[in-house]
Amino acid sequence: MAAELLQVIGDGKKAQKDRTLDLSDSDLLRMYETMVQVRAFDAKMLTLQRQGRIGFYLAGTGQEADQVGAAYALEPDDWMFPHYRDPAAALVRGVPIEAMVHQCFGNAKDPVKGRQMPVHYSFREQNFFSISSPLTTQVVHAVGTAHAIKYKGDKKVALTTFGDGSSSEGDFHVAMNWAGVYKLPVVFVLENNQYAISVPLKFQTASETFAQKAAAYGFEGVRVDGNDVLAVYKAVKTAVDKARAGKGPTLVECVTARISSHSSSDDNTRYCPPEFFEEWKKKDPIDRFERYLRGLSLLDDKKVKEIQEKSTATVEAAVKAAEAVGPPPVDTIVGDVYEEMTPQLKRQWEDLKREMEEG
Repeated sequence: MAAELLQVIGDGKKAQKDRTLDLSDSDLLRMYETMVQVRAFDAKMLTLQRQGRIGFYLAGTGQEADQVGAAYALEPDDWMFPHYRDPAAALVRGVPIEAMVHQCFGNAKDPVKGRQMPVHYSFREQNFFSISSPLTTQVVHAVGTAHAIKYKGDKKVALTTFGDGSSSEGDFHVAMNWAGVYKLPVVFVLENNQYAISVPLKFQTASETFAQKAAAYGFEGVRVDGNDVLAVYKAVKTAVDKARAGKGPTLVECVTARISSHSSSDDNTRYCPPEFFEEWKKKDPIDRFERYLRGLSLLDDKKVKEIQEKSTATVEAAVKAAEAVGPPPVDTIVGDVYEEMTPQLKRQWEDLKREMEEG
């Protein structure tokens, strides 16, 4: 399989519309605004973690294009099974940024009631499946959901995102094989960001590309410039349409880079050479898309400033709202565990209440 890299906007300097894309000017601007907003969100959440106001954070700086492009290709009723570096995908799906901030604080308005680590979102109304820390679990979940979709005769699609490190896990191969055998309506989006924490690609795979791995499981693999938001959208939309038409899965490899550290507990300057950052900052997905939209006369200095200021203000307002909310009620500890509380859990709950009353 060829290692060709699909591009649409390239470096962004030549603003030529791809007429095969079903995107309006308002769609293009919404994509750009979401990318700008999530970068502001990432920066603020990392600052909060450093200040001790939240406990942990994972940023997706440099990967905004593959998040937005992939999520934008889905219909509202489709299912998304993301990994922990896809906050922009939640925004595209219609999740309010304030709901994401509540989750990072784990407060009383957190949809998962403080039970998950920060950035481990779960939004039922948006079919945005719960994120988990263990690698690749969501890939198996996506395939299981896709099998249920096919069994029921629905026209929905399941899409899952994961990093290059996840391809080294057994669940990746199990899921790919099952999806290929049963020709399931699932799209695998592999975000190849060059490192699995500190492990570089050369220790992840001996294959020339990740996309070519799909051939072993009997379906198509495509390779796309992950910092070109329209190329990601084009590749994923084609894969989604194919899956919806009953023609089986696709593996989309998005070649990108994680400019930020793996998490707030990591320092990527200890394992990434300086030239790595220099190379990939030149390919910044937001800068490239901005140049492209300026060339289409959809952006100018005034509009860019407005979007940046609005994004910052939205994030700041969400943080202020979240910090005004207290922790989840104590009784949420025992809620949503069993339909009817077991005798053992009842005793434990009574013991806890007694201890709290006694101080």
